[in-house]
Amino acid sequence: MWNVGSRINYLLYFLFAKWLPESRRMNSANMLRTFFSKNILKNVGKKVTIERGAYFTPGVSLGNYSGIGVNCELYAVNGGEIIIGDYVMMGPECVIYTSSHTHSRTDIPMQKQGMSEPQNVVIGDDVWIGRRVSIMPGVTIGKGCIIGTGAVVTKSIPDYSVAVGVPARVVKNRKNNE
Repeated sequence: MWNVGSRINYLLYFLFAKWLPESRRMNSANMLRTFFSKNILKNVGKKVTIERGAYFTPGVSLGNYSGIGVNCELYAVNGGEIIIGDYVMMGPECVIYTSSHTHSRTDIPMQKQGMSEPQNVVIGDDVWIGRRVSIMPGVTIGKGCIIGTGAVVTKSIPDYSVAVGVPARVVKNRKNNE
C-alpha cells in the first residue's frame, strides 16, 4: 500500500510535473519529473530521463541512464512489472502492457471477461525502442536490441537483434556486422 507521501508525489507528478516542457528545452523539468517519480516507480536509476507527458504505474523499474519518451504509457498493472535495463532509449508515444483483455469466450462480451493474468515485460540493457512501438505482456527484449518505429512486439526478441513490423520480426542480428 502507498503511504501519504507517495500519494502526494503521484498527484503532484500527474497534475504538474508531467506537463512541464521536454527535457531538451528545460532540463529542470526532467529533474522535477524524476524527483516525483522516485516515490512512484518501483526503482529509478541514476541520470534517467522522464519526458513530458509520460504515464506510468508503480510497477515500473527504470535502469541507470535510461529514459521514458514523450507521451509514452507504461501499464504495469494487476501485479505485473515492467523492468527497463540500463542505457535504454525510448522514442515518443511507446506503449507497454503487462496485462490484456480476456477474450477466450464468445458467449459473453469481451468487455465483461476481465483482464488476463499479468506477465512481466523485461527490456535489456542498451536497447533502442523507436517511436510508437507497442510491447505486449510477457515479452523480453534482449540486450543491445533495436526495435523499429511502429513495431508491435508480441514475442520475445533475442539479444542484439533488429526487429521491425507488425507483428515485430527479427530482420538482422547486430553481432553479425562486426
